Amino acid sequence: MLSFDGLVAVCVLYVAGLFWVAFLAEKRAAEGKARWLSSPLVYTLSLSIYTTAWTFYGAVGSAARSGLEFMTIYLGPTLVFIGWFWLLRKMVRIGRAQRITSIADMISSRYGKSGGLAAMVTILAVIGTTPYIALQLQSVTLSFSVFARPGALGAPDTESTAVWVAGGLALFTIVFGTRSLDVNERHPGLVSAIALESIVKLFALLAVGGFVVWGLADGPRDVLLRIEESPIATWTSNGARWVGLTVLSGAAILCLPRMFQVMVVENADERHLATASWAFPLYLLLMSIFVIPIAVVGLQMMPEGANPDLFMLTLPLAAGQDGLALFAFLGGFSAATSMVIIAALALSTMVSNHIIVPLWMRATKGENPMTGDMRRVALMARRLSIAGVLTLGLVYYRMSGGTEALASIGLIAFLGVAQVLPALLGGIFWRGATRAGAAAGIGLGFLIWGWVLLVPNAATAGLMQGVLENGPFGLTWLRPATPLGLDGADPLLTAMVLSLGVNSFAFVLVSLFTFPSPMERLMGAQFVNVYEHSRTPLAWKGSAGTADDLLIMAQRILGAGRAARLFRDAAAAQGREARLPEPTPDFLERLERELAGSVGAATANAMVGQITGGASVSVRDLLAVADETAQMMEYSSQLEAKSAELAQTAARLREANQKLTELSVQKDAFLSQISHELRTPMTSIRAFSEILMKSEDLDAEGRTRFSRIIHDESLRLTRLLDDLLDLAVLEDGRVTLNEGNTMLGDVLDRAVNATSALLGGTRLSILRTRADEEVPLWTDADRLAQVFINLISNAQKYCDAAEPELRIEVLRLPGRVEVEFADNGAGVAPRQQSLIFEKFARGDTAGEAPGAGLGLAISREIMGRLGGGLIYVPGQGGARFRVRLPGRALRAA
Repeated sequence: MLSFDGLVAVCVLYVAGLFWVAFLAEKRAAEGKARWLSSPLVYTLSLSIYTTAWTFYGAVGSAARSGLEFMTIYLGPTLVFIGWFWLLRKMVRIGRAQRITSIADMISSRYGKSGGLAAMVTILAVIGTTPYIALQLQSVTLSFSVFARPGALGAPDTESTAVWVAGGLALFTIVFGTRSLDVNERHPGLVSAIALESIVKLFALLAVGGFVVWGLADGPRDVLLRIEESPIATWTSNGARWVGLTVLSGAAILCLPRMFQVMVVENADERHLATASWAFPLYLLLMSIFVIPIAVVGLQMMPEGANPDLFMLTLPLAAGQDGLALFAFLGGFSAATSMVIIAALALSTMVSNHIIVPLWMRATKGENPMTGDMRRVALMARRLSIAGVLTLGLVYYRMSGGTEALASIGLIAFLGVAQVLPALLGGIFWRGATRAGAAAGIGLGFLIWGWVLLVPNAATAGLMQGVLENGPFGLTWLRPATPLGLDGADPLLTAMVLSLGVNSFAFVLVSLFTFPSPMERLMGAQFVNVYEHSRTPLAWKGSAGTADDLLIMAQRILGAGRAARLFRDAAAAQGREARLPEPTPDFLERLERELAGSVGAATANAMVGQITGGASVSVRDLLAVADETAQMMEYSSQLEAKSAELAQTAARLREANQKLTELSVQKDAFLSQISHELRTPMTSIRAFSEILMKSEDLDAEGRTRFSRIIHDESLRLTRLLDDLLDLAVLEDGRVTLNEGNTMLGDVLDRAVNATSALLGGTRLSILRTRADEEVPLWTDADRLAQVFINLISNAQKYCDAAEPELRIEVLRLPGRVEVEFADNGAGVAPRQQSLIFEKFARGDTAGEAPGAGLGLAISREIMGRLGGGLIYVPGQGGARFRVRLPGRALRAA
């Protein structure tokens, strides 16, 4: 076992190696010779800061205490990266489009670049991350106390060790995290060091796991037997807690400031997420695969009461593997330091941009922001923030007394930062979310989380003991253990459901009852529709004389060289030979975006506005109105289209209703007509049959005359019934066609002769061209003749001309023959043209002409069965019907 001073020397050498790697990476990146730093592999390894000392040491302890519950910490991020890849991609796209510097900056920008909301999120993030930093300091100090024996520097002292570790990490973060003010630029040195530490902690855990399985145990089979004999085998899962912890860890991967820093801010290429979506879950799998074997073997080999959080160190030490134990120590040291470095960097950016710099601007109110060295102020604020954040973690570590269960601290931190989740997701997907709703939700959730979980965990014995046990002012329903009288068995789940539930409810409710400002509406459109909006809306009005002031301010923040290049490039793009560009809205928008990368969107907006006379809110109002007006016009056009569609539907319904009404009238007329048609012959038959029965003295001539009348009336009745039966057979498709060879002229002759015989000869003149009628056919001649008879008889009955005339014309067309029947009467009334082929329809000029209105309906059905058609041709000066004979009838003939 190494001495304490030897272990300190190893840590110093390790940190020095990280310094060397970081310096080399930054140098290579500056020379453009380190493209590998922008690779998906390095990006994925940087994401592994999620696996801190909590997962390196605490996962084994959690497995020893709670079985497989530790898997929820890996399962949540895995589900997010695999199932919610589209959400991560949208967050990265928003971050790159808006030059977002932190999660506070993202929420602030979404809700109208609100400085107050950014400060609230910053305070929440600092307080929520403080327990996590304390956890890392605790893990390092515990590992020192377990691993090292007294040396020249004395015995390990946990409090002094924590102070030295915090100071060293603060120095490293300041050197590599605040060298450039523009935090929107990537930090190649820092990222390379984090990637290296990710590799170290992964191989350290795998090395210890392999030693435990094949060194201390007798292979995987032996490990499985040991698991069956261990208390872990009797562990039963709590479904509610399992789901709750999975959701909580999934929320943490989105909301933790350090994860936002590496996932969004440090992202060099959006396409790297595609690799990370499978590579990061694979990394988590490798980190968790040996957790159960280490926990099981540790419980069996280590003395009762040993801290399971330290099995990663105590098992190799107990087996005399000092080298492996040192490797495991460096793995845990890497897990802790990488988290603290990135968390301190992210939090310092938030504190500097959203608290210190705005306070400095308020303190210098009335002075131009270009006066004084703003760059020096911002850098100093960021460095002091790093020291302050680590100091808070150290203070929390001492106040909490170094609780033994590392997992409990990590879960408290997870729930704290998760309070921004409703506002974050609502801002990305809901344009109706407002700043007031976000502030209400975050504020209430933060208060509940702090009182129910944070305060009891941080309070040492005796401190606030009476308030915690009896509630403030004696209100027992406000006790942290039973908030609102809820006596839940699991304080974490109770706090989670209560804080996030109230948070979400307040966020939605207040957003529904408040109206977003013009800036909020515009930024809402930019965030929700980020793939359609590639640029921030123009919102500035430049004025003469402000270009010099803007340059001075930019030099204070961006540095003289970078500011000069920015202004020179903008002037060249405008075609100006001068070194200063015209302060157009385009340029002011670009300048604000550049400044936002250094001091945050809200502060940059305020600084540019202070010089130019303020942001042109009227322009934003107009743009917002234009945006909403465009939406209203789109909705209006959609409503007009729907209205036109409904009007067309209504017109069709009216037409159908009118048709149904006319059909109903036709039906009533049919019933009346058919009753009349049936009653008349039957009455005649009955009357004359009674005369024949009762008149014994009737002579032979009278009997013959009455018998003929009875015969004619029965034929008339038979024809009517035949028509009804014929139509029913045709409609049902049960008709049998007797097709054969025939000539078109012969069929027309039969029809003309039949109509002359049936009507006893009329004054209707029929005009034909017999030469055109020499057309051979293959068809059912009887059925075709029936159609012709109906059309000729209709002309005889309905043609109202003084000298009725029917012209029958045969038209030879390619592949078919058409026969037209055109009279010289008034034709069919327009309103009846759509009804004439319906059953029972009779024209207005029918008068007392016999018939039930079934002829055309039967004729159309016949032509349909023959493969042809029958139509009415309007607008020809008289009634004109066209019979189309199918091409197959001609080819067969």
